[in-house]
Amino acid sequence: MLTLALIAQAGDSQDLTGIAAWTVDLMDKLGGLGVALIIAIENIFPPIPSEVVLPLAGFTASKGGSLTFVSALVWSTIGSVVGALILYGIAYLFGRERTRAFLNWLPLTKESDVDKTEAFFEKYERPAVFFGRMLPIFRSLISLPAGVIKMNIPLFIVLTTVGSLIWNTALIGAGFMLGENWALVEQYVGLASKIVAGLVVIAVIVWMSMRLRARKRNQ
Repeated sequence: MLTLALIAQAGDSQDLTGIAAWTVDLMDKLGGLGVALIIAIENIFPPIPSEVVLPLAGFTASKGGSLTFVSALVWSTIGSVVGALILYGIAYLFGRERTRAFLNWLPLTKESDVDKTEAFFEKYERPAVFFGRMLPIFRSLISLPAGVIKMNIPLFIVLTTVGSLIWNTALIGAGFMLGENWALVEQYVGLASKIVAGLVVIAVIVWMSMRLRARKRNQ
């Protein structure tokens, strides 16, 4: 098990447990295909950390063997696109009308909110998908509105591929260059993810507070 052996050589600070350990084990057994599978699942189930998998793939590639920098990049990008297409397909099949009905059913949500969100995404769908693929949390979620509005599939695939390629290159490249210090990537990207998540939570709380106050004033 090359990957697990490399982790052991890197020291206890990079010892992995839980989901991260599972992803490492899968990558160790399946190589590049394992990277693709993990990243595809990560797109559907964000708690699987790409900030662990991708730098680790880069570290493994730097040691030589069957997994090279290019193969890690290709496989991870394939996995990103496959995962994004699965979410796109789910949202596509669920449909716009069901989505609108569900959002309108949610407490504090107005139909005008749904209209504005839909209009915004339709206007900025290209930059939203492209840059969304490089943002923690939004990397996965951006496929859902694209599927709901039935965004042109070839265009969605191209934007997802290019955006994912940039993200994957950055993290795999960092792991490749940092070598045994690849876990530093996880620390910084993980911090960025927490900051983004925190900002999202704050924004939701502020929005809910404003909506509740407006409702009380109208009563």
